[in-house]
Amino acid sequence: MIVTAFFALDGFVFANWVVCVPQVKQTVGASSGGLGLALLAISAGAVATMVITGRLCAHFGSGRVCVAAATLLSVSIAVPGQTDRVWELAISLLVFGVGFGGLDVAMNSMAVELIARLRAPIMPGFHAAYSLGGLLGALAGGALAGVLSAGTHLLLIAAASLLVTAVLAVSLRSVGAPPPSAAAAGPRAAADPGVSNTRRLVALFGLIALCSAYGEGAMADWGSVHLHLDLHTSVSLAASGFASFSAAMVAGRLGGSWMLARAGRTLVLAGGALMAAAGVLLAALVPSLVVAIVGFTLVGFGFANLFPAALGEAGALAGPRGVAAASTIGYTGFLAGPPVIGFLAERVGLPAALTTISLLAAIAAVVAVAARRAEPALLVV
Repeated sequence: MIVTAFFALDGFVFANWVVCVPQVKQTVGASSGGLGLALLAISAGAVATMVITGRLCAHFGSGRVCVAAATLLSVSIAVPGQTDRVWELAISLLVFGVGFGGLDVAMNSMAVELIARLRAPIMPGFHAAYSLGGLLGALAGGALAGVLSAGTHLLLIAAASLLVTAVLAVSLRSVGAPPPSAAAAGPRAAADPGVSNTRRLVALFGLIALCSAYGEGAMADWGSVHLHLDLHTSVSLAASGFASFSAAMVAGRLGGSWMLARAGRTLVLAGGALMAAAGVLLAALVPSLVVAIVGFTLVGFGFANLFPAALGEAGALAGPRGVAAASTIGYTGFLAGPPVIGFLAERVGLPAALTTISLLAAIAAVVAVAARRAEPALLVV
């Protein structure tokens, strides 16, 4: 429950920030380009922190690092709403990104440790909690944004998340956590014939995470735009595409542990990637709203378990450092997806640009099979 709560808290806090972006943009007087550069600071802070966090988890233990990162995230969420200039906003978001990236690696490392003890593939369930936290955060944030300024809104979220973090920290101490030495190496390390092979496998799972994150980021930013501009739907109706995608992601992750236990990792990864690839082609190339919604739903189900399963496998192989490495590789896909789609859309049109998601999903399916073949014979899926 404690690990699940950290995932939900992370999604809740981040969703409230997203809701406040338009208000903050107006407050600091940022242009679209200026806001885009400021928002990049979140990704820069997160990516720069992820590898370091893996080492900190291995040395101090994932639980302690998780509490520290959640505390930083909770405090830093209040600052963007108090800024008056774009450069101040960028600096505050850089710190927010450090907390977000640190918590991402630390909570996934805690999840890997719990999975090793339980010997059950439950990583998708944790990521479902993140998605549900994001959904609740968006609903709460939308309600607060209508009556409060961004500064007051984010201060309330900071206070609430600090309180939750304190409760979780006390609960974590009472339950106890594995010593840092137990977290320093993945539970499969003894079965791995060499460090180079472990690194190669972690890189392969990181590549799967990248392909998935590229698609998730692109669908979030461009899916509704495609329905509105290319299929000429209303703005409110265009939102139904992302809603169906998000709902399918949550449902897919809630059932992800069951699927991994019964179908195995390779089938879930490769099958999910191919489902997402087909869904993108339907949504992007068939000029029908109904077909597009079906496509969005398939993409959500397909991508639902790729990122969590890939991180879980990287952590099983190399502990927190494996989680950090795969997260860093994967997060670059989330960072690159939206701007790459935008760049291609200006040259070949948005429908054709969206098909790059399908291409990367197909690559993820091939990599999933390659990872299975590269895995030592002693490891069982």
